[in-house]
Amino acid sequence: MTDPTDHLIETFADGVATLTMNRPEARNALSPTMTSGLEEAVPRLARDPKVRVLVLTGAGDAFCAGGDVKGFASAPPSSGTPGASGREQRPGFEQRVAGLRAATELSRWLHEMPKPTLAAIPGPAAGGGLSLALACDIRIAVETAIFTTAFAGIGLAGDYGGSYFLPHLVGAGKARELYFTADRIDGREAERIGMVNRVYGTDEYPEAVQTWSRRLAESPTIALGYMKKNLNAAERGSLADVLDIEAGHMTRTFDTEDHRLAARAFVDRRAPTFRGR
Repeated sequence: MTDPTDHLIETFADGVATLTMNRPEARNALSPTMTSGLEEAVPRLARDPKVRVLVLTGAGDAFCAGGDVKGFASAPPSSGTPGASGREQRPGFEQRVAGLRAATELSRWLHEMPKPTLAAIPGPAAGGGLSLALACDIRIAVETAIFTTAFAGIGLAGDYGGSYFLPHLVGAGKARELYFTADRIDGREAERIGMVNRVYGTDEYPEAVQTWSRRLAESPTIALGYMKKNLNAAERGSLADVLDIEAGHMTRTFDTEDHRLAARAFVDRRAPTFRGR
């Protein structure tokens, strides 16, 4: 479990697991400690039957500034293990690709884990930080939050799956514009183009996070997990493929306790209480 005094804070209550990126002095820029904590925590929480929703957020007034650009700038041109000359040698290209690819599995876990993921965005989300928010199922933000792909501004191509998620949310043309220009948009514009689901005023935002978290945690967890599988399949499959997948998942959910209890509640004209079983 992640150390609460470290760069990632993990809390759990009433079915809601919350991971808070905790470097407020650096706008929660990703550090090796933070990314390794996320890489360990997210798969574990995905498998934990007590967890019914995962909330990803940032400490202070930011979500995540992405990579630590100050760290990039201060890094020596060569780093790694000593070479024959005695100077530090930078890891090879394939090694660096493999390391980054392993780290970015985090986005796949957020997108595919069999329970809802909620990005709660209290402020700026940029670069890889924005990509992590886009990987979540639902994004809510304070209206003053600033969003930017950022990569073009520092001469990088982008990572953590943003180039996959953003076109699905805002369309191919708008995604290209946002990537090529690295323009900054505020919460209201992000909501208008579909980048985020809802935005709230500063005073409303904390309660909105609690309301969304509670609502998702009280939903039929198994059914939502299969809904995610259906929707993810629809992003890349044919209609026939999706109809096949839906039929299997619908049949499975007919056999859940949540369905049986909800059907009885419907007959009795009362609200159902889902147990995630």
